Amino acid sequence: MSGVVGVRLRDVVNYFGYHVIRDYGKIDRTIISVADITRPGLQLTGHFKHFGPDRIQLIGNMEMAYLKTLTPEEEAECLSCLFATGIPCLILSRRHEPSEVMLRCADKFETPILQSDHSTASIYSSLVKHLNVELAPRISVHGVLVEVLGEGVLILGESGVGKSETALELVKRGHRLIADDLVEIRRVSDTTLLGRAPEIIRHMIEIRGLGILNVKELYGVSSVKVQENVNFVINMEFWDESKVYNRLGIEDESTTILGVSIPSVTIPVRPGRNLAIIVEFASINFHHKKMGYNAARELEDRVFNGSYQY
Repeated sequence: MSGVVGVRLRDVVNYFGYHVIRDYGKIDRTIISVADITRPGLQLTGHFKHFGPDRIQLIGNMEMAYLKTLTPEEEAECLSCLFATGIPCLILSRRHEPSEVMLRCADKFETPILQSDHSTASIYSSLVKHLNVELAPRISVHGVLVEVLGEGVLILGESGVGKSETALELVKRGHRLIADDLVEIRRVSDTTLLGRAPEIIRHMIEIRGLGILNVKELYGVSSVKVQENVNFVINMEFWDESKVYNRLGIEDESTTILGVSIPSVTIPVRPGRNLAIIVEFASINFHHKKMGYNAARELEDRVFNGSYQY
């Protein structure tokens, strides 16, 4: 399942605690589908070329100061032109109070008016960041997401290969669980993937023979995390005697998710292998590679360039 979804305006209001001045029953029905907001300075002067009426509008000190220089008739004209475009809502920063003219125009076009205590810049940055995450392209994958030494590690593989058992052992070793069985992945930028668990199964893990366990209740709040970037992918597969596996690690692998290429490794699974330790070591090795150290390259240099000192 993938695609772009909308965010209810009501959820945005509740998340940021905005004060509702005018509602008209639209806040519960309005869906925000654009991860951007507009400060309508030019629009208040009558310039609407390239204007996006589907964006939340934000008014601060400068816009309010401009409106105060207008006569009631001029203010009504410029606000009516703005509200007539069908904007989803208007937010007033720094607890600015709407004028009587603004309220009459809002009543005429049934445009919701919201109010916030925060500065315009703070509202803008936090709201855009929130919408970028909530409206990001997304996909759900069957796997496990854990945080190992600060790295978000996505474990993929067939059902029964041992993903959940490995995750539980990693939790016991002090690492953190983000999602088990189903991982919701969102592309929040051209290079960044963010993973989380569906709310209904958050902090839960399924172990065959035991059933459903609540990791947060068993191991405490420090054993879980709501979301984490997907930095590294480990593909687990049942051991295939006919397949030649990477033994040196010189060749880099990658897994593409939502158009983003993520470094990865493939780990063959067979009885007797301690998968949690292997995953932990693979994560440490990945972190070292990010920092510029590659043990496989060092060995290659020793062999072919004679740089090893006895």
